[in-house]
Amino acid sequence: MQIIPAIDIIEGKCVRLTEGDYAQKKVYNENPLEVALQFQDAGIRRLHLVDLDGAKAGQIMNWKVLELIASKTSLEIDFGGGIKKEEDVRIVLNSGALWATVGSIAVKDKPSFLKWIEHFGAAKFLLGADVKGEKIAVGGWLETSDINIDDFIADYLRHGIQQIFCTDISKDGRLEGPSVELYQSLIEKNKDLHLIASGGVSSMQDLEALRKIGCAGAIVGKAIYEGRISITDLIRF
Repeated sequence: MQIIPAIDIIEGKCVRLTEGDYAQKKVYNENPLEVALQFQDAGIRRLHLVDLDGAKAGQIMNWKVLELIASKTSLEIDFGGGIKKEEDVRIVLNSGALWATVGSIAVKDKPSFLKWIEHFGAAKFLLGADVKGEKIAVGGWLETSDINIDDFIADYLRHGIQQIFCTDISKDGRLEGPSVELYQSLIEKNKDLHLIASGGVSSMQDLEALRKIGCAGAIVGKAIYEGRISITDLIRF
């Protein structure tokens, strides 16, 4: 299982939200590159970079941060937040991301997303499934759809998407543990799924639990920034 640290960006700074609430924002570092280099030095190979300004505005805002981190590190980066048009996907991939992270578009405008898959290839996308009570949430978690998580995943697996990260919004940023039962259920139902757990990871024990059920990766954010999981722990893991 891969550990995938998250760097969330607002106004070019490394921040974390609680339950996706922009009013509950905490700045951890003014310089995201500094944070990314620390992860790289710890032997981390992959980074989850989120443009929270972009997610809120509905257009990419912080792609220069992506460009900087991609050019100054060897991290494999997925980048999301505000990807709404084919041109946005192109900007993200040209700026150094290996994967464009999408969520809302796959829910609200499936025909457009399927065209992107056809144009860029399914392997270029990391699909985000944000869940609120087993229903998919979109728009930076500001609205909930009526689409069930199981149906959503099964549908896009048929279209060639392999990597999906699933966030239980009720757990995110709370450091109360991840949704192990939800993830286990999704993995059991979808044998080909490369599932990345996201939200709620608060300790090394949580990571061990996710590895045990067969998660391919785990996105870790606040637990690192709050010192619950140290860089040394990550190296050892």
